[in-house]
Amino acid sequence: LYTAPDSCEGRCGEPFSEEDECHCHPECVTRHNCCEDYERHCGPDGFSSSRDSITDQELLELSERLYRADHNKARPSDIALNPQHLAGPDETGDKQDRSPQPLYKYVNEELFSKPTYASFIKLLDNYQRATGREEEVTAEELREQERFLQEVMKTELMKELFVFLQGKNRYSSEQEFLQDLKQMWFGLYSRGDGEQDSSGFEHVFSGTAPPQGGAGAVPRPGAHPGSPLPLGEVKKGKVSGFHNWIRFYLLEKQGIVNYFSHNFDGPWDTYPDVLGLQFSWDGFYKEVGSAFIGCSPEFEFGLYSLCFLTRPGRACHLSLGGHRLSIQTYPWTKSSYGGGRSFIATAYVMSP
Repeated sequence: LYTAPDSCEGRCGEPFSEEDECHCHPECVTRHNCCEDYERHCGPDGFSSSRDSITDQELLELSERLYRADHNKARPSDIALNPQHLAGPDETGDKQDRSPQPLYKYVNEELFSKPTYASFIKLLDNYQRATGREEEVTAEELREQERFLQEVMKTELMKELFVFLQGKNRYSSEQEFLQDLKQMWFGLYSRGDGEQDSSGFEHVFSGTAPPQGGAGAVPRPGAHPGSPLPLGEVKKGKVSGFHNWIRFYLLEKQGIVNYFSHNFDGPWDTYPDVLGLQFSWDGFYKEVGSAFIGCSPEFEFGLYSLCFLTRPGRACHLSLGGHRLSIQTYPWTKSSYGGGRSFIATAYVMSP
């Protein structure tokens, strides 16, 4: 099911790309750059057939269909942004707050009562903030994971994604797809000291940040001992992950996230849009945090899953409303599940 970047499983006939570690197109034989398992998968008696490979063109077409199927996205009247300062290349790393006002002027919180939003938001407080501290997953948290997956699978967007992957012989049933999503996103692995302290979902959607008062903190306005803190992770004194607009809005509303500037604003005049931004989370800096703005949880979850399954470790080129963009995903390489399948290490939309 998982298409490893150094394997031809599900990639036979895939066009050449310089980003690929090895290749699975018939010409790779003469070019001497085939993946080691090319013959096993793509030879005359191979396990994979060219009709099951997923081409760049198919990804462009599918992503447009998923874009149109995002019925739960924010309308233009649901969100009012105040992007303020556009940071130049020499400004993104200097930790200067050039935007005195919050990023979000207004969000229609009625959005959050929609089933996929409500079940998504319930997941955000389930994580320890520090890497290296083992997660304790309660029965209630497991039920919340199940509820979120069930709700997103009810949407037209995720059903469209499943039908496509089933047609490419990646999954035989919706239940198999759902169980694999649960493992790749919510399965725990160690980013710290050997403890089961992280998951792809936590890293991408909840974010990782150091504890209050650690080395390198940028004091945030109004911070004081005992302030309510978000749950998440700690990683070498820097914010990592944290690519979700809902999470950002909720923490900014609490005064825990401080917006500094943006270095990219996508070409979309409706939602979803894409923003590259600089901010501090409880005093710790994020130099470039790219995020979809105004999409539904299932849209982001679905696109990241698609790119992880089809172009892991590589740029995944998509099209949304006639505009191109790319998503980068990386597999976790230090542990696996289900006989060699990979957990998601990270996923994010790439801003130029």
